[in-house]
Amino acid sequence: MTSGEPTIRRLSSRIVYENRWMTVREDLIERPDGSQGVYGLVEKPDFALVVPAERGGFHLVEEFRYPIGRRTWSFPQGGYPDRRTGDHEELARAELAEETGLRPGVLTRLGFLHSAHGTSNQGFHAFLATDLEPGEARREHEEQDMRQRFVTRAEFEQMIRDGAITDDATLAAYTLLMLHEASAPTTEPHHRT
Repeated sequence: MTSGEPTIRRLSSRIVYENRWMTVREDLIERPDGSQGVYGLVEKPDFALVVPAERGGFHLVEEFRYPIGRRTWSFPQGGYPDRRTGDHEELARAELAEETGLRPGVLTRLGFLHSAHGTSNQGFHAFLATDLEPGEARREHEEQDMRQRFVTRAEFEQMIRDGAITDDATLAAYTLLMLHEASAPTTEPHHRT
């Protein structure tokens, strides 16, 4: 058996809940040994996440995250409305401008990762935004409590240690950024300040 072949077979499926952002599905499944079970999953389109970097640091956004009941900082990110899909580079540019007002002169693809592959099919496309031009943020109604802040890389890492940044996609994108930096040809050493 190759890694691409499914080892769990779906016997039946039903939609438990649906709104403009997601579908919650419950599937009756059969495992490789023939035993059956139920698998619940959330279907959501992929989103784009942007690492806006300049001057040895990053632009972050903070908002109240209802599911966890607290405010947290993260890189700008978001998806197309109404479960639509589209060009992820275009989406990354739009989300960055919407949430921060920043427009990138250069947008570099860092990679694709799954967000919570044990419960959802959703993934995200991570981009590095550089040569940033300031502009006015045009946040959606749902983002009315959003704040924006520039932090140095050292402050960013301390925010992770302090629990001010707990977003898994932000932390995963930071890992992709470090891998990108480690493999990028350069004449200068990478600065982590």
